[in-house]
Formats: sequence, C-alpha cells, structure tokens
Amino acid sequence: MERSPGAPSRMTAQTQTANRRQDGSEGQREIIAVAQKLFTTIGYRKTTVADIAAELGMSPANVYRFFDSKKSINEAVAELLLDGIVAELGAIATSPAPPSTRLADFMRELARLSDERFMTNSRVNDMVEDAMTESWSVCVRYAENVQSMIARIVEDGQVSGDFNIDDSLVFAACVKATMTCFMHPTMMALSTGLGRPDIEQVIAFTLRGLGYQPAD
Repeated sequence: MERSPGAPSRMTAQTQTANRRQDGSEGQREIIAVAQKLFTTIGYRKTTVADIAAELGMSPANVYRFFDSKKSINEAVAELLLDGIVAELGAIATSPAPPSTRLADFMRELARLSDERFMTNSRVNDMVEDAMTESWSVCVRYAENVQSMIARIVEDGQVSGDFNIDDSLVFAACVKATMTCFMHPTMMALSTGLGRPDIEQVIAFTLRGLGYQPAD
C-alpha cells in the first residue's frame, strides 16, 4: 500500500511533539497553559482531565504522567496567576519611593490586581477559590509572599523614621490581615455588601496606625 504524501510530515511533527514532551518541564508547561485556557473559558469545575488531554492531542494517562490529579493542575495554574500578582507587587516593594508612598501604592495595587484577576471573571474566581480551599498551601504561600513584601516596606519605614513602631514584623502581619478582604476571592465577595471601607480609607487607617505623620 502506498504511503500518502503527507504521512512523513505528520510523523515528523508527532515525533517532535513527543520528544518535546519527554522533558517534564516542557510537558508541564504545555498542560498548564491549556488548562489555564480551559479553566478561564469553560470553567474549572466543568473542565475534565480528558478535555485537557484532547486539547493537547494526548491521552489522559499522559497528562497523569506530569500531574497526579486535576487538583494538582489547578494548583499549578492558580500559582502561576498568583505569582504574576506577586511579581507586579514586588516592583513596588523594591522601588526607591519613600516607605509611606510604597506602602500606599502596594495596597492600592494589591486591591486593584485582585479585583481585576479574581472578580471580573467568575470562572477565574472559582478556579482560585477552589485552589485556595482544596490546597491550603497555595493560599499560605501567596499570603506569605505578600506579607514578606509588606514587611520589607514597614522595616524600611521603621529605619527611616517614617513609621513610629516597635515591632515591624507584627505590624506587617497586621497590615496583611487588614488587606484580607482585598486579596482573598471569598472574603472579597462576602465583604462587598457588608459596608467594607474603600481601599483609600484602609490605606489612611493603616498609615495612621504605623504612626506616619505626613509633611505639612
């Protein structure tokens, strides 16, 4: 039987794809990218591992070579999203601006990014909320990253004299706790209709609590 003219090129493409996927990191990146697309379009709860596999042109068993469950895929997608927020906040935390300006900008941007990434797309909200509920470590790592950046700003303010406080780590933890309703999807949704102050009011309250005295 004659081989069709297109067969060699198809085999070549399949071989190249298989070779790429032998590299675990490459295979994981491909799965995460497709999962993120499906989670944000049809929803995390409706997406199956079979859907992800079909989109990639592989079997579900091959997906399980890289991730042991759908939950672990969602965890990786959520971490990617949260790491993006952390990266943007990190640029503010390490900027040369005065500590009071940095802290205000940091809190403002955290609130904005959380609203933009979590609340404007209900499917993304479900994905992150489920990841934080099912995989507490995802929530803990994100909160720890946010708190460590706040701590850096607060410590700088303590050293410069902008903030009149005794324990920078305790105050950094207090600031992070104050921001919970602006950074956790569930708390953001629940607090919206319960008289939650706006972010500018929270910033002003926080700076007063840190003993900041603006120049006249």
